[in-house]
Amino acid sequence: MDWKKILNLLFRLFIGLFLYSIGIVMTINSNLGLAPWDVFHQGLAVKTNMTIGQASILVGIVLVIINSFFKEKLGWGTLTNMIFIGLFIDVLMLNHMIPVFENYILSFIMMCSGMFIIGLASYYYMGAALGSGPRDGLMVVLTKKTKKSVRLIRNSIEVTVLIIGYFLGGYFGLGTIFMAVTIGFFVQLAFKLLKFDVASIEHRFIDEDIKWIKQRLMQKNKFKTEK
Repeated sequence: MDWKKILNLLFRLFIGLFLYSIGIVMTINSNLGLAPWDVFHQGLAVKTNMTIGQASILVGIVLVIINSFFKEKLGWGTLTNMIFIGLFIDVLMLNHMIPVFENYILSFIMMCSGMFIIGLASYYYMGAALGSGPRDGLMVVLTKKTKKSVRLIRNSIEVTVLIIGYFLGGYFGLGTIFMAVTIGFFVQLAFKLLKFDVASIEHRFIDEDIKWIKQRLMQKNKFKTEK
């Protein structure tokens, strides 16, 4: 892999992370109810006086530690997801860069648009093939350990964080139920329009890049020695 390709992948990754943050903020600002993980992030933010973005980063750090403990491989996409989505969310929300609509129809349209943008973001982010996000990593870890289906594990995680977030003070509404049921449709729609086959992605992990860098350095030193 050459440096130009690496830079292209990183550019694609950050485009995906930024679009993902836009999609999340659009669903939040629709004010119809938050997605399960965002209910948890908001509830945590309420109890700790953090921003939603900071709460997202904190949860991401904890999940990365848990996933690493169970030897789940980390990619650069995992670490950037952990940090930058939270940062981008705060930039967008604290600067009021995305409107909040009072009209129910406009709010509903914005929520649906936000989910589609999350699907579009997933195309860029996952297409970079630099590792899954911390929350997806948790799903993988629990699936491996329990031998249960991905669907059961994912649903169990989302129900759990939703309940905890609700009791912490996160906002649960009709939009929460709607997003839980339809987010897969919007992501699949974006993938279909972009002709993206997620099953074809082979992620590259940090340990592989460390080996690659070591090999390049050894080759460079060998070349200098021979000269």
